[in-house]
Amino acid sequence: MGKGGALSEGVLKKILLSYSYVAVWIFLSFTVIVYNKYILDRKLYNWPYPISLTMIHMGFCSSLAYLLVRVFKVVEPVSMSWELYLKSVVPIGLLYSLSLWLSNSAYIYLSVSFIQMLKALMPVAVYSIGVVFKKENFKSDTMANMVSISVGVAIAAYGEAKFDSWGVILQLGAVAFEATRLVMIQILLTSKGITLNPITSLYYVAPCCLVFLSVPWIFVEFPVLKENSSFHFDYLIFGTNSLCAFALNLAVFLLVGKTSALTMNVAGVVKDWLLIAFSWSVIKDTVTAINLFGYGLAFLGVGYYNHSKLQALKAKEAQKKAAQPDEESGRLLEAREAESVRKNESQG
Repeated sequence: MGKGGALSEGVLKKILLSYSYVAVWIFLSFTVIVYNKYILDRKLYNWPYPISLTMIHMGFCSSLAYLLVRVFKVVEPVSMSWELYLKSVVPIGLLYSLSLWLSNSAYIYLSVSFIQMLKALMPVAVYSIGVVFKKENFKSDTMANMVSISVGVAIAAYGEAKFDSWGVILQLGAVAFEATRLVMIQILLTSKGITLNPITSLYYVAPCCLVFLSVPWIFVEFPVLKENSSFHFDYLIFGTNSLCAFALNLAVFLLVGKTSALTMNVAGVVKDWLLIAFSWSVIKDTVTAINLFGYGLAFLGVGYYNHSKLQALKAKEAQKKAAQPDEESGRLLEAREAESVRKNESQG
């Protein structure tokens, strides 16, 4: 009875911790999205400089990641040669910088709710690019699922009250670059046996992003900021905003490390609905019935995709467990045969 009670208590504690990680991640992701929108939107804080904001984030995250890895040694750096860094990390850094730049730019033109609806296309982009680079097998049922998600997002776009073509292009570009980055991580790093957690990822990738972003910044935003003499750097706003962005990376580390990437995908769907509700009720963005119908259709497609992924993971685990007894019995049989040979030799 005592053991059963202790087990129940342990399981309950594990469940509560998992929900805590999910809640913290949702809260921080929610905060970063709304905070970025507040800073960049011309009707709110009115600082429409997405490259500059992204560079502030990358500079802050690079500094903190360096302290955590090199000074406080919270995590160990990954053993990586300059050749591997240039061939693997630099392309990933380029894609990440483009994804962040375009994603932040979209907040100037689109509502938070509509951006979340467009982000539902991420599984479509990841799967399509995975098929192109032969990291995913083409399956007609999976492609039909991807088409259903795309149709849902198209309906949501059709029902958008404040549709902005340039904003949509920016957000779709961000989705495409982010999906390519995720596939490239598999090809360039995971295939070589290198895994980066969010802290080591920032340690290696953030400085690279900072360098790449500085090129368009010099030509696009620096001249405008130079002329805007009335601007004074607000350390409280940009400091807390950057701290939230860094904390979000740590939350990702905890959530994926203590639960799974699939849990984060499911939690992401909950976060999207919360953001849509917040955007409609607090920010007063217009959310139409067609918007919700289209996103609902896309949501069902994403839900089915996550369910299929879960079933595939379960099947793979079952295969591993089934293979283990066969391997153990094979090793036991070999040991018995070897023992039999030794006995025969000793008798001979």
